[in-house]
Amino acid sequence: MALYNFKKIMVVPTAKDFIDVTLSKTQRKTPTVVHKHYQIHRIRHFYMRKVKFTQQNYHDRLTQILADFPKLDDIHPFYADLMNVLYDKDHYKLALGQLNIAKNLIDNVAKDYVRLMKYGDSLYRCKQLKRAALGRMCTILKRQKSSLEYLEQVRQHLSRLPSIDPNTRTLLLCGYPNVGKSSFINKVTRADVDVQPYAFTTKSLFVGHMDYRYLRWQVVDTPGILDHPLEERNTIEMQAITALAHLRAAVLYVMDVSEQCGHTLQEQLELFNSIRPLFANKPLIIVANKCDVKKISELSEENQACDQLLAHRVNTKMKGKKVHDVLNRLHLAMPAKRDEKERPPFIPEGAMMRRKAMEVDAPKRKLERDLELELGDDYILDLQKYWDLMNEDEKRDKIPEVWEGHNIADFIDPGIMKVSVREIPAIRTQQLNLCARCPYICSANDVTSLYLILIFASFRGSVWQECGSLASPRPRSLRQNRTPRLAPSAPPPSPAPPVSVRVERKTNTHLEDRV
Repeated sequence: MALYNFKKIMVVPTAKDFIDVTLSKTQRKTPTVVHKHYQIHRIRHFYMRKVKFTQQNYHDRLTQILADFPKLDDIHPFYADLMNVLYDKDHYKLALGQLNIAKNLIDNVAKDYVRLMKYGDSLYRCKQLKRAALGRMCTILKRQKSSLEYLEQVRQHLSRLPSIDPNTRTLLLCGYPNVGKSSFINKVTRADVDVQPYAFTTKSLFVGHMDYRYLRWQVVDTPGILDHPLEERNTIEMQAITALAHLRAAVLYVMDVSEQCGHTLQEQLELFNSIRPLFANKPLIIVANKCDVKKISELSEENQACDQLLAHRVNTKMKGKKVHDVLNRLHLAMPAKRDEKERPPFIPEGAMMRRKAMEVDAPKRKLERDLELELGDDYILDLQKYWDLMNEDEKRDKIPEVWEGHNIADFIDPGIMKVSVREIPAIRTQQLNLCARCPYICSANDVTSLYLILIFASFRGSVWQECGSLASPRPRSLRQNRTPRLAPSAPPPSPAPPVSVRVERKTNTHLEDRV
């Protein structure tokens, strides 16, 4: 039976778009100039060509739509029943049948009007026949508006279905909602199924793939099933029933022994008994999930299921008629012992290190994006924890980039940590004396700011040693933009003895002495 790739189905246009595209293409791809003085056979051929071209475009596009969509009688019963559950088989067949009828009607309309056009005796009558033919074709297609919209919705949903191969090695997970089926498939495969603490998180079939004994396996995660009659089950539950009924797979019935899913063990056993007929002729594993209290020291669930399914498939093939052809090609060579010396396998240390480096089960480092999704509104981005500093205690220092309009990076002094607390009052007194002698250089507010900085050590490495921030050489941008302070009208005080202040700037590598 044919297995369809539903993602290759072309988009189904709406009736309006269908008509607009076809008529526009007819106008572009056929001749557009005709005169009444042309011979009548030339005029007839001109309009016949337009009618035939329009009919052919409608025919080709409708044929492609009908060919792209799967025929329920030709595909695997799993897909046929799944489409019946999702889209209603009768509605689906009616929509395709109406498009097929519309295609035949358009062909008949074009055939009739081409025959009538052979008897047209003037340009006007041929043109009116052409308009009538194209109008009837468009009317037929307008009546298929609902069918085209329905098929487009089906196409979009089919393209989102997982690619499940009904004939390959398969593990099928089933059970009550919220018992851990999606978490299991996320662990053993490369799938990424949404896991939430509420029921019916999984609303459709999901598939993942894994490798076991050098073979590729597909693991199918089904929506949760509740214990009630078949006719009362909704579309979500019927998808799981369809997979159980038609897929040849090892069934993993997942049970929550902790009863955190909201259903007792008795209810889970009753569900198991109600759907047990669907497990006929299939390997069955009962998985005791969330067994934190009751430890089960056995093989992992996926290994048990794979081993049993392999044994089941081998036994099935051994009972067939082709087993002798396969066994004749198999030969197991066992070397004879040459002595009694034990020769254990030797694995180089480099290979062991490489295998350890390739471990995929190692815990992954959480990225900031993962933390943001996990914490939600409580997440706060903190880039300081990744700073690579010699002193780890300095990561949380609150160092602003700009202080009172000045760039702090221009006034960094690495020797600030060498200043003791006892020296701070002396530095403040020295700076106040300098400001008193040179009021045009700095003010008392600048010295007070410096004093507070030294007291609280909030900058830890960024201090202005010459009159706060103004006495040191400023960056060129600050010197150009600052308005010079006018000297007072009173005569300046007598010159004071020179005071040498060492200034080290990050932007200037040399040292200066200012008096």
